[in-house]
Amino acid sequence: MKYRDFKGEAIAEVGLGTWQLGSADWGVLDNRQAFEILQAYTNAGGNFIDTADVYGMGVSEKYIGEFLKTTDKPLFVATKLGRRHDGTNGWPQNFTYDAIKRHVEDSLTHLGLDQLFLEQLHCIPTDELRRGEVFDHLRKIQQEGLIKHFGVSVETSEEALICLEHKDVASLQIIFNLFRQHLADDFFAKAQEQNVALIARVPLASGLLSGKFTNDTTFAESDHRNYNADGGAFNVGETFSGVPFKDGVAFAEAIKGLLPDDSLPQQAIRWILDHPAITTVIPGASKVSQVASNIAASPLEPFDEVTMLELRNLYDAKIKAKIRGVY
Repeated sequence: MKYRDFKGEAIAEVGLGTWQLGSADWGVLDNRQAFEILQAYTNAGGNFIDTADVYGMGVSEKYIGEFLKTTDKPLFVATKLGRRHDGTNGWPQNFTYDAIKRHVEDSLTHLGLDQLFLEQLHCIPTDELRRGEVFDHLRKIQQEGLIKHFGVSVETSEEALICLEHKDVASLQIIFNLFRQHLADDFFAKAQEQNVALIARVPLASGLLSGKFTNDTTFAESDHRNYNADGGAFNVGETFSGVPFKDGVAFAEAIKGLLPDDSLPQQAIRWILDHPAITTVIPGASKVSQVASNIAASPLEPFDEVTMLELRNLYDAKIKAKIRGVY
């Protein structure tokens, strides 16, 4: 495992996304399976774990919290808030100081921590980011010692640029992969200039860039790759990066033909890591074998310039026009 700087801390360039550990939207994982995934990741040198309060409404955070009790390895846990719908405190009331602090405290309880390494706004409305009050709330909570750093998970380049107007934003979490290449043109240079960490989510486009799907692949009714394939529940970009499934299957095959070998998932992650503005990439895993596959991208050789150009040309000519949703 190789490491990159996050505000003075050396964090793994391949992190672990834990949406799957919430036992919702991807299928069900029990406590044992969650522990095996977390153990495999940390045994391989991983130290950056990303979660959210809505991943199973606390289930993912609680599994991580139980795991933290079993290890003395220094781990950096990032979580997210802003999307809970819990009675009268649901959307859009989530964005008051009182609500944000309450949600931070809930995450601390779930994780068994006194301070969060990184708290992130979780794809909240653009208008809330423009108003800017949420940043003041996070600053106050930071001053109170409940969070060390704060960042934002965004859906669009516009939102990223709004957040970069706030110099104390520590990180941006973005959808960045071979199906979303243009973001590097939009704000990566500014993020680097301001020493803002970039966390790449959905690196394998919900599995499309594993190269294992065919046009006949189906998903369980409770899997977001079934019910949100066309954006029926939330931003379509969070599922298959917004690309129609069958088009994505074809694009994955085309990409595979441009790569130096047939290890598509590792090469897809390697491509992200070849962008120096990226601090860490956070693929998820529902199996230990997937953890090993993801981490195997770290020691791979960088892409050559010719292959990078061919991949960008394919994106510009065919893939970008197929992206749906806001981005």
